[in-house]
Amino acid sequence: MSRWIDAARPRTLPLALSCILMGSFMAAAHGQFSAPIALLSALTTIFLQVLSNFANDYGDAVNGKDTELRQGPRRAVHSGQITPKTMLRAIGLFSVLALASGLSLLYLALQKAPAGTFWVFLGLGLACIFAAITYTAGKRPYGYLGLGDLSVLIFFGWVGVLGSYYLHTLVWNWDLLLPATSCGLFAVAVLNINNIRDIESDRATGKNSIPVRLGRARAVKYHWLILSVGMLGILLYTLIHFTHVSQWLFLLSFPLFIRNGWAVSRLQKPAELDPYLKQMALSTLLFVVLFGLGLVL
Repeated sequence: MSRWIDAARPRTLPLALSCILMGSFMAAAHGQFSAPIALLSALTTIFLQVLSNFANDYGDAVNGKDTELRQGPRRAVHSGQITPKTMLRAIGLFSVLALASGLSLLYLALQKAPAGTFWVFLGLGLACIFAAITYTAGKRPYGYLGLGDLSVLIFFGWVGVLGSYYLHTLVWNWDLLLPATSCGLFAVAVLNINNIRDIESDRATGKNSIPVRLGRARAVKYHWLILSVGMLGILLYTLIHFTHVSQWLFLLSFPLFIRNGWAVSRLQKPAELDPYLKQMALSTLLFVVLFGLGLVL
């Protein structure tokens, strides 16, 4: 069981839940929060995140991207702890679990939605499953082309926040694009740290992540850009919709983002960078919780 828990990478789950929490907090601020919808949204997201982690473990191993040069946590398939065939079965299982949970969520949330909405969300759900699997698995993994950042922004930001808000309220609120973008960009920052940490091994194996394409120095500047735009986006949203001083509660999380940027700028050894993946993920979760509390207090 411990090898499966390690392969599921529990430290990525707070990041996956952040977008669901943000959408749910905003729905609560508008008086339309549903606990069952929030719980099913969180469960579906957890299944999708574990699916993505299993597929990433499998894809990097079978495509030869996991080598001794890699400095991150040991991968289950590459190390021989889990066979490729067994991991494929787990990928299939979690695809089914994510689909079943997602269908239950849509049945619960969309009973009074306009005609056709169910099919739109079903399409989004299938796209999430497809994106989770094909990041590093399949014939042309998009993660090896440097498109992972865009995918994370879309699914951990726009789809996660706007989608979860709609499931509570049955309203598309395009004003939420700013906080959704901030949430998505902070998730992109986690991926960027991972890719900066693995830049040498990725370059050696032909995995063309954004840091491989930019080089380390520019990748660090890119990291600061991600953090800065994320912080500016939520500041702008709060200024536009300001009604109470509690809305600025999220500012307490900003020093953690600045500390993360400083660490990425100064630390050169991959092993030194690794803890800052978890730090960035937890900082994003704290940001979302503080932002949400500021809305509902």
